[in-house]
Amino acid sequence: MSNKETGFISHLTELRQRLIYSLVFLAILFIGCYIFSDRIYGFLVEPYANAVKNDGTDRRLIFTALQETFLTYLKVSFFAAFFATSPFFLIQIWKFIAPGLYKHEKKAIMPYLILTPILFLLGGMLVYYLIMPLAINFFLSFESLGANTNLPIQLEAKVNEYLSLVMKLIFAFGLSFQLPIVLSLLARVGLIDAKFLKERRKYVVVIIFTAAAILTPPDPITQIGLAVPLLLLYELSIISVNIIKEKSLKKQREEENA
Repeated sequence: MSNKETGFISHLTELRQRLIYSLVFLAILFIGCYIFSDRIYGFLVEPYANAVKNDGTDRRLIFTALQETFLTYLKVSFFAAFFATSPFFLIQIWKFIAPGLYKHEKKAIMPYLILTPILFLLGGMLVYYLIMPLAINFFLSFESLGANTNLPIQLEAKVNEYLSLVMKLIFAFGLSFQLPIVLSLLARVGLIDAKFLKERRKYVVVIIFTAAAILTPPDPITQIGLAVPLLLLYELSIISVNIIKEKSLKKQREEENA
């Protein structure tokens, strides 16, 4: 067996070990999150509870199948465990690729590994503290006491539907907030530049609002709440890409003068 084949097998073995470490860590966290799943549930349901606590109505969350709450707790536990495990996954990826990188390459990649979970967390916080309260109040505004509809229209939210909505929005916002990371990496490998992004700004606006309509419920609050931050992140990405290009040109000039 050649040295090349031996090195490839050793890399595969190391990758497998790191994947196993990550999955074991995820499983342990999942068990821990399930033990405290009622507290995680309480945290996720708090925006709804705060929105309805002073409306004079006896509110509750319902379930219509025997297994519904149990499966919802499993889903919530896995979501929380995956959310908490993400930095560990990134660390394992970094330990796998770092030995094959030069010092300047490590220095270039490290900020992205740090910013990725931070941006995801910011997207989740935007959902939890701003978008969900606004969206809940918007949907509750369509309730009726029955004066015009003969029968009252009142929300009886299902546990799994509410929590699935919250988790979907957190995931959608967190994933969408990775836009600057993706664009900056594409700029580093020379696929795009600031001019490219500026010239296609009008198309990006359409794409962002279309994506917001697909990833969020059909209401203006969550759609605008996702689209506007993405537009701001796109503009910040243009600045970031421009800085990357200037640094690259500066380094190139220094190498030519050396």
